[in-house]
Parts: sequence; structure tokens; C-alpha cells
Amino acid sequence: MTVADGAAPFIDKPCGEGMMPETIAALRSLGVEIAPHEGRKFRGISFVQELQEHVHENDRARQEVRVFADFPQGCGIGMRRYLLHKRLIARAEECGVELLWNTPVVGIEAAGADRVNVKLSCGSISARWVIGADGQGSRVRRWSGLEAGRRTKLRHACRRHYRASPWSEYVEIYWGRHSQVYLTPVGAEEVCVVVMWESGRHVSFDRALCEFPRLNTRLTGAQLASRERGAVTSMHSLKHVQRGNVALVGDASGSVDPITGEGMRLAFRQAFALAESLVANDLRAYEQAHRELARRPRSMGHAMLWLGRRPRMRARLIHGMAAKPDLFAALLALHMGHGSPASLLSNGALLGWRFLAI
Repeated sequence: MTVADGAAPFIDKPCGEGMMPETIAALRSLGVEIAPHEGRKFRGISFVQELQEHVHENDRARQEVRVFADFPQGCGIGMRRYLLHKRLIARAEECGVELLWNTPVVGIEAAGADRVNVKLSCGSISARWVIGADGQGSRVRRWSGLEAGRRTKLRHACRRHYRASPWSEYVEIYWGRHSQVYLTPVGAEEVCVVVMWESGRHVSFDRALCEFPRLNTRLTGAQLASRERGAVTSMHSLKHVQRGNVALVGDASGSVDPITGEGMRLAFRQAFALAESLVANDLRAYEQAHRELARRPRSMGHAMLWLGRRPRMRARLIHGMAAKPDLFAALLALHMGHGSPASLLSNGALLGWRFLAI
């Protein structure tokens, strides 16, 4: 196996630093173990809503509503993305993968019934299979004619690292009027803060933090541990993720909103399904498995975006779950692939009563 990449290690990206328990399990299946000193464990997820209430014309009183739940199985780990990349590279080399760095792929073309010619910046490679793992702006997707049917929802994101001792054992998601902030502990003295906006008119890290005074106060005076990095994120799906000898994996094959925390897990699970399909010489089986893997996290992504656009409904929901914490625990378990349809119906009914009571 040969991997060609136009970049050089170790690659740092503004996402993927909070890994859910299922992501950790997938890494172990690949033979990648994360050492305790390389990251910071977290127990679950917390939603935080800061509410504003008018007191008089020039004064506002703020109330914070918080709900949290532990993962049903295991802990997640927050760690810097370049450290994860380092561990993945080491494992790939152990497995005999040939890694071509600073080697952009500039095109692909058919070279017979069962071969593809991969054109590199410094030559070419004849391959039986071509796997496009080149991200949201995938050129392999475009070259192979798999762009058709693409549906995209864009958001803007900025990331900073602060030198600060984590104050929570949870990944915290703060909900504001124009943005969401999610905070992940990534070390004993470091936190990762990501701000996300749906509208480009509100793209400003500092302006977004002003929506969350308590969080802003915690971060005021903390030293930055990295430069600010921005990105345009997307949630998109494709009609097909394979054609002929070409298959797409990871963000190249479709993505979910980063706020779901599912991107890395999806990529690893897709890779397992793809490997099985390659052995069976049947990429159609991969496409079916890909569709099944994406269904639950994509539904959660749509739900989170829907809540982000409806502050009053979201405030009532978080109030309801704060009054009945087991509701949030049940929803988190369902998001993680645990729980039963009966549990979903039962907790949905309870949540409905909470709405009526608020």
C-alpha cells in the first residue's frame, strides 16, 4: 500500500481533538494505543446555556443552565491533533505502508480494465484500487465523477488552545444566540476551544466569547498555546462513494457537523468496511455499509443544527433535561449507539411532559 500526500508530517488540523469512546476503540482495533500523558480523559458531554433576562435598560442578569451526562461505556480522550497524526504514522509504518510526503496527487486516469494510473507531482503509480482520503475539498472525488448529488451545509469555525487547567471532566458545549463553543480538555494544563458560526457575518472568536461571560472570564488572561486556526466545515452527503476502481473515505466521502464529535469515528469505521470490501472485490458492499454508518450521526447533526437556530426551543429543552438529568443521559446513550427504541420512546414522552410543564 502506498499513501501520497502533498503535506509533510506532522499535520495539525483545527478539528478532531475530542475523541469519543468508540473512536478510542476503533484506534485500538488499528493497533494504536494512546498513552495517558498524550491527552486528557473526559467522562461525557455537558450542554451549557447562558440565558439573559432584562432587569432594567442598562443592566442584565444572567443565568446559566447546565446539564451533563457520562458516556454509557468508557471515557473519551482529548489530545492535540498533530500527536494523533504522529501515532497513526508510526502504526502505518509498522504495517509496511509506503508514505510519500510532499508528493501531491495531480490526477487519475483509467489504465485498463482493472488498473488506475495515479499521476503524482514526480511520476506516476499504477494501482488496482484508488482510495480518496483527501478531505472535504477532495480532488479524487471530482476526478472520479462522484460530486453528483452532493448536498452541503456550511459552517465557519475557529480554534484556539489556552494554557489553563481544565475545570471540567466533560466536553462542554456552550449555546449562544449566534454561535456555539465547544471546549475540550487536551492536557493537564491545556484546553481546546472551538467557536462555530452558521453565518459568516458573525465570524469573530472574541465577539463569540462575549456571548458567554462566565467562560470568557475563565479564559481572560490565559496564555495562548497555539495560533488561531480557522476553517469552513460542512455537513454533506453524496449519492455514491465508489465508482469503478475508486472509493472515497472520511470527509472526502461525506461529513457530519463537527459538533457531533463523530468525524474521526466515522472515518475509522468506514476504513474497516472498505478493507473488507476490497478483500471481497466488491465496492458496492462498502457503499451500503457507508450509508448505514452515516445515518445516525447525520441525523444527530441535523438535530444539533436545528437547535442552534432556535434559541427559545433550545433553552426549554436544556431546562427540561437539567430538571430531569436521566433524559440527557438517555439521549447521549442513543447518540453513542446504545439504548433501545423502547428507551427512546419512553424518554421522548417524559421530555414532552417536561416541555408542557415549563
